[in-house]
Amino acid sequence: MKSELRYGIIGAGSMGREHIENIKVMGGAVVTALSDPHVPSQESALAMASGAKVFSDHRALLESGLVDAVVIATPNDTHTAVLKDVLATDLAVFVEKPLATTIEDLKSILAWDEKRSGMTWMGLEYRFMPPVAEAIARANEGDAGKIHMVSIREHREPFYPKVDNWNRFSDRTGGTLVEKCCHYFNLMDIVIGEQPIRVFASGGQSVNHLDEKYDGKQANMLDNAYVVLEYANGARGMLDLCMFGEGSFDKEILTIVGDEGKIESFLPSQVVRASRRESIGKLSGWSRGASRSRGNEQKIVHNYDVKYMGHHYGASYIEHTKFRDAILNSTGPEVSLKDGVTSVVTGLAAHKSINEGRVVEIKELWN
Repeated sequence: MKSELRYGIIGAGSMGREHIENIKVMGGAVVTALSDPHVPSQESALAMASGAKVFSDHRALLESGLVDAVVIATPNDTHTAVLKDVLATDLAVFVEKPLATTIEDLKSILAWDEKRSGMTWMGLEYRFMPPVAEAIARANEGDAGKIHMVSIREHREPFYPKVDNWNRFSDRTGGTLVEKCCHYFNLMDIVIGEQPIRVFASGGQSVNHLDEKYDGKQANMLDNAYVVLEYANGARGMLDLCMFGEGSFDKEILTIVGDEGKIESFLPSQVVRASRRESIGKLSGWSRGASRSRGNEQKIVHNYDVKYMGHHYGASYIEHTKFRDAILNSTGPEVSLKDGVTSVVTGLAAHKSINEGRVVEIKELWN
């Protein structure tokens, strides 16, 4: 078992540099190589990981012998080409969301991964946000009874600028409901315990990027949508997305409702609330030190072991420690490529529903 893992970062843009920050402080790991064709990104990343070897091509990094694990944080539409090379090695792999942008690419990636012995971890860190993890754990423990409804509301600011503005175009990102929302579909699946069977969505580009053109091409990312999911067990999920709602106090709200109660998490306030239906009985010992009023309990959930909060309330740090420990202990990934596949398929089905104005069965895309 290695005492310190050597990491290679493929894609040194904003998310790649976020990964470097986490790796630097968690212990038991060091960034030894970087790969990115964009020189300014190389320079910014190297300033954070001094001593790392810099490559313009990821294949040279893979052949260098300098790394035990790689993190793929390149633009969405490049994941498949990079993974074709990376999955031909036995290196441990962490690939950022979304796994890919088309059904064909998803199937190719799964086929390549089946042939290898190295671990492949899907980067879907939202489940590790402390308040979200607490809400999911409470639901799994039966605090709300049988789960019937899961809803997620994100009202936030527009997409941030990226290198070459690649995230302004749906053909490069997979669309907003793939790029941004695969996280949320994955959370719904975790709580409900299965993948949806049908999707209905309504959405559009109403406010953001309307006056933006690059190389004569109009930016076309949706900035608002409602998405309803139906599951075989009768449960339902619903996403409420608005990307011109930056004035919201709590930008992300997860609500889980069962036949015995309700659990919610709020970000950035990092609050978790729980209640039980009065006809079911009173709360007893849901959380020590929690405030209580009219059958409701509330507490702030914060992980004080996190050494770098970053942009996801410490979730990326927590996920990186789990990825590192899985490698060192030779255990399987907690977040698998299957999670990556199902979350993208749901997003693609939602876009198909919007484009065609109808309910879409998941089996139309994936059998």
